[in-house]
Amino acid sequence: MSTVIPRAVLLALTLAAGLAGCAIGPDYKRPALTPPEQFRGPSAAETTSLADLPWWEVFGDPALRALIQEALAGNYDLRIAAERVQQARAQSMIARAAFFPAIGYQGTAQRSKGFEAFLGINSDRLDSSGSNLFVGALQATWEIDVWGAIRRSNEAAVAELLATEEGRRAVLLSLVSAVAQAYFELIELDTRLVISRQATAAYQGIYDLFKDRLDYGVVSQLQTSRAEGSLAAAAATIPEVESQIAAKENQISTLLGRNPGPIPRGTPLFAQTAVPSVPAGLPSALIERRPDLLKAEQQLVAANAQIGVAKADFLPKLSLTGMLGKASPELSAITAGSSTIWSIAAGLTGPIFQGGRILGNYRAVVSIWKQARLQYEQAAITAFQEVATNLTALDKLASAETEQARSVAALEKSVQLATDRYLYGLASYYEVLEAQEHLFPAQNTQAGMRLNRLLAYVQLYKALGGGWNVKDPEMPPTAALDEQRAACAGPRC
Repeated sequence: MSTVIPRAVLLALTLAAGLAGCAIGPDYKRPALTPPEQFRGPSAAETTSLADLPWWEVFGDPALRALIQEALAGNYDLRIAAERVQQARAQSMIARAAFFPAIGYQGTAQRSKGFEAFLGINSDRLDSSGSNLFVGALQATWEIDVWGAIRRSNEAAVAELLATEEGRRAVLLSLVSAVAQAYFELIELDTRLVISRQATAAYQGIYDLFKDRLDYGVVSQLQTSRAEGSLAAAAATIPEVESQIAAKENQISTLLGRNPGPIPRGTPLFAQTAVPSVPAGLPSALIERRPDLLKAEQQLVAANAQIGVAKADFLPKLSLTGMLGKASPELSAITAGSSTIWSIAAGLTGPIFQGGRILGNYRAVVSIWKQARLQYEQAAITAFQEVATNLTALDKLASAETEQARSVAALEKSVQLATDRYLYGLASYYEVLEAQEHLFPAQNTQAGMRLNRLLAYVQLYKALGGGWNVKDPEMPPTAALDEQRAACAGPRC
């Protein structure tokens, strides 16, 4: 009997070795995508791209760069994403462990009757009412990866790890974009506050003029009341904008991972560098650098590998088990050579009837793979759309802002002319109020257009997968940090 078991085990190992090169299930192939030859919009097909630049070179405002750096260190979403990576890394370690034997130990002390014969222990000297048995042994089990199911499972776990890595990078890029967007919205609100205060001061001047003329009987109460109403309406916008500024500062504080508080400013809105025409790069390169696309592809890789795992459930599993230890009815004799026990076995298990469970699981896994493929293809089309939309916005908003600046300049001149004509009795108060009522909305519109240009620039950088080739996007070079500190040395910083 002692030679039969090793031969069976040897046969099992030989079979496993012969099949070790195959892994059941399809090997991964990237779905065939058809990216456009160039992005729609005012962009030539160039190899260079805005996405090649790190964030500390894309945004020139030193105060904004300092805020982004603080957010990368303290933002909770980014820290949670980093922990997801650690979780996925641990899961991949669990999957990899299936390649190796599982070795454990066993220690037993029991009293029984009739169990000695099963272990081959001489029971002549034992008490007929029962006997003691002390056992200490090492146990090992090992499932042979005959069909490659373990390899497919490990492949899926590694892909999930890579997907979480790309997910963390996507969170990082989204965070950089969110801080930049909120900061530009904040300085735009600052500009609106200045406009509201200027409007209030202008209406205050008109009201004082009308009130003086009313006292001298030159104008009617109707004119003065109309001027007072315009003054109150302008003054009401000031606390409203101040409330929006506080809310925006609180939003940025949350992105930074700190309690609500004031946010330092750097360059004002209209002093921000006007965004020039920027190269978007090749559409085909977008697939290789945008983190959400890379994450979606790794999830597709994992789903593809799970098909092999599901297929392996239809096939038998080969496993080896072994035990080596000591057994004796006397604790003092547990170390004796005669008390050694051992066993080794090869087992083959497989399904015959599972009520459709295995087939149902396989079909579900295939459906998950199809969903992942469609999601990947959809994500690619969405990426091309986002880049094209922001490229067009950058181009068209530049022209729109130029025309709006002309409008504001003309309206400012009209206010001055209307005021002069009114003072000389050549125009009614309606002309003055009408000119003022057209000017300040136009100024707010101009501020909004500059904001939209800056936001389109931010969103384009995000849509292109900005900073994809930076080794450590969380830590800019020391020179860049020194520049930030030097440029942001004022009292507000």
